[in-house]
Parts: sequence; structure tokens; C-alpha cells
Amino acid sequence: MERADLLKDNGKIFVDVGKAINDHCDRDVKTIVVGNPANTNALICSHYAPDIPINNFTAMTRLDHNRALTQLALKTGNAVTDIKKMAIWGNHSPTMYPDIRNTTIAGQDAPTLVDDSWVANEFTPRVQKRGAEIIELRKLSSAASAGNAAIDHMRDWVYGSEEWQSIAFKSDGKLYDIPEGLMFSFPCTTSNGVFTPVAGLNLDDEISQARIKKTVDELVAEREAVGHLLP
Repeated sequence: MERADLLKDNGKIFVDVGKAINDHCDRDVKTIVVGNPANTNALICSHYAPDIPINNFTAMTRLDHNRALTQLALKTGNAVTDIKKMAIWGNHSPTMYPDIRNTTIAGQDAPTLVDDSWVANEFTPRVQKRGAEIIELRKLSSAASAGNAAIDHMRDWVYGSEEWQSIAFKSDGKLYDIPEGLMFSFPCTTSNGVFTPVAGLNLDDEISQARIKKTVDELVAEREAVGHLLP
């Protein structure tokens, strides 16, 4: 389905899911939304659970994060566990920004190990559109990969990890100038059941600014499209 159709149909589902969470779950419940468009559906879900702390709601970009790690590992001949400080910014969609500018692979700076042309023309679009590529090849969605990524996300959230993870949560408008109220993916670390975004990263280069703007614009448009569900 196209994203607009998914948003129209799935958005309504998360109204009732949010209400159910608000009425029946513990106040410290940790929630990950996977159903697409995941970021905006997480926004809807959290809106209808006003008694749950907003940072207990997340959308999954760990699947995209894992896919990016795999592509880098295959390209450089290293293990996924050798790769550190990778980030997915923005929406779980083809506008997401897989960012390797701060990434290291086996202790070496990732940008020195791969060509800029490979990053721009193969790595980035493959990570952005990997879900569609898998459906085209298998005629089925990547349900097992998504399930595994959801487990990774929740495990690290609960038990903690010093390694960067990509987590979409509601922006307060202060971090990296991302507009307030968008469910936006940031690199984070976790400890004691709390995620903490990685602060102080430089997003001032032209490529990063363009890619961040594109994914922000899409999320703003999605939020406007479901405005009737967010009174």
C-alpha cells in the first residue's frame, strides 16, 4: 500500500490502541510502534494515552539501523559488532537519513573506508528502501527482521547499552532544532530503562541539512494529514 493509504487506515487503529494502553497498562509501560507509518502512528498512539509519560512511546527505526550495519559490514568485510556510532535520523520511510559520519569500523573512521559515491548511490537508498526491496524479492514482508529489531530495541531500552541505537521519540523542539511534536529518530544510548539522545553532533554540512529537512518535511505533512485524529 502507499503511505497515504496506510496512514489513513492504520492511523485509526492506533486511536483505540492508545486508549487501551491508557486504560489498562502500567504507567511505566514501554511501547514500540512498528505498524507503518510508524512514526506518525506512534504520535497518534501517544496522544490517546495522556496518562503515560510521552517518552514511554517510541517508533522503530532499529530495523533500519540493523540494515545499515549489515550493508556496512558486507561492504567492508567486517563483523556487524565491529561497527560503532551509526545513526538513523528522521522518519521510518524512504526519507530517513542513515548517517555514518561519526561511525567507526574496527576502530577506523567509516567514511575513510567507503567511497562517497557508494554512500550516496547504493548505501543510502538501499537502507531507505530495503523493505520494498525485500517485498519485491520475496513477495512477502520482512516480518522476522522486524521482529528481531523490535526485540533488540526493547532489550537495549530495558537493560541498557552504551552503544548508539536509533530510536524515534517525540521531539521537544530543542534537540538539533527538530520541530516540537514530531516522532523523530535520533541516535541514543540507554541506561536503567531510559534512553538518552546523543547530543552535540554536527549536522551543519550541506548533505545532512538537506536530508534532515526532507525527512522533517515528510513528518510534518504526515502529522497534518492526521490532524483530525489529534484534536
